[in-house]
Amino acid sequence: MSPEKLQAPRGTFDVLPEQAAARAAVEREARRIFEAAGYGRIETPTFEATELFARAVGESTDVVQKEMYTFDDGGGRSLTLRPEATASVARAAAEHSLLYGGGQRLYYIGPMYRHERPQKGRYRQFHQVGAEALGFTGPDIDAELLLMCARLWDDLNLAGVRLQINCLGSAAERAAYRKSLVSYLGSREADLDEDSKRRLRTNPLRVLDSKNPQMQALIAAAPRLLDVLGDDSLGHFEGVQAILKDAGRPYEVNPRLVRGLDYYNLTVFEWVSDGLGAQGTVCAGGRYDGLLEQIGGKAAPACGFAMGIERLLALLADPGERVSPDVYLVNQGELAERFAFRVAEALRDAGFGVVQHCGSASFKSQMKKADGSGAAVAVIVGDEEAQAGEAGVKALREERAQFRVKLETLPNAVADILFGDADEKGHS
Repeated sequence: MSPEKLQAPRGTFDVLPEQAAARAAVEREARRIFEAAGYGRIETPTFEATELFARAVGESTDVVQKEMYTFDDGGGRSLTLRPEATASVARAAAEHSLLYGGGQRLYYIGPMYRHERPQKGRYRQFHQVGAEALGFTGPDIDAELLLMCARLWDDLNLAGVRLQINCLGSAAERAAYRKSLVSYLGSREADLDEDSKRRLRTNPLRVLDSKNPQMQALIAAAPRLLDVLGDDSLGHFEGVQAILKDAGRPYEVNPRLVRGLDYYNLTVFEWVSDGLGAQGTVCAGGRYDGLLEQIGGKAAPACGFAMGIERLLALLADPGERVSPDVYLVNQGELAERFAFRVAEALRDAGFGVVQHCGSASFKSQMKKADGSGAAVAVIVGDEEAQAGEAGVKALREERAQFRVKLETLPNAVADILFGDADEKGHS
């Protein structure tokens, strides 16, 4: 009896070769945009002390209460697979005194983990691209981050993504608003759904983020945080909007946008799409000026965002093409098999991508594989060619006669087929 076939855990997935090119294209474009704006890459561990997320994200949030993968490391220490990266970046900045010499612009790419119900574009292991600007106080850095996102959408030809922004004010303003909101919601508790009743006691601002259609009229009638903000908070928010208007980037103010993590203040934002069902957020973030001090670092302003790669890929009309090699190396015979390694390395030294056939197969079968690989050129080596230090060259995507050349001149011959001029790309 054969053993049961194992599968990837629910909410996870394998990235197969035909899917990897699209993911790489998104990551490559994000890196290019971030680095051009002066952001440097940071990498943090995939697991951290559980206390980091409890302090930073908030004990009462859904993330900490229900969604974290937490385990004992065998030595009595509680560790958690990171559900998000902002807390980790802040911890690294505090631990290594990154702000000692001034503000830091940072970005990251990597996997996150949350135990939640899988759905379109949402998984239990997912990947994020994010940027964090630490040590900058003004609305200009908030706008810079938003404009970087907009440029990425443009460069990926991602249509139908809308920007929503809001201002959460200061901690004191939010605390005062919380009292009036709790009073309003408490007077209508009988009309709340079960999730909102729970949030009313743990994190009442999150009630405003409910996606339940039956809750929308009640939420629309709730007091507005924007109506009780002071001049400093409103001035910061107006500064962000002014830069967006000057840049010609449309947006809408959503006074019910609160985000699900406790560390946010002032500007918060979401890029949303109608193409992902109920969970339509593609990218989200905001300002979190108190976070570094909250986790034991020196107080410093900060702002950032994160976007889900899987969600972006679900929206891309043309996710990209698989990368094909330049050359498929066909070989047959004992001498040819050994000589083929010299040929492959010579071509790679010259900058070409080469797939070398391995294993026994007929010449006809190998040529079929060469054609299916997408390569433009087949380089053919038999025992006769190996003895002479030569290789056959056959163009696979155009009508040209097959010919033989010495190994020393093979890169030029391949370049002539690929580029039309052996010197055009600098191959030798």
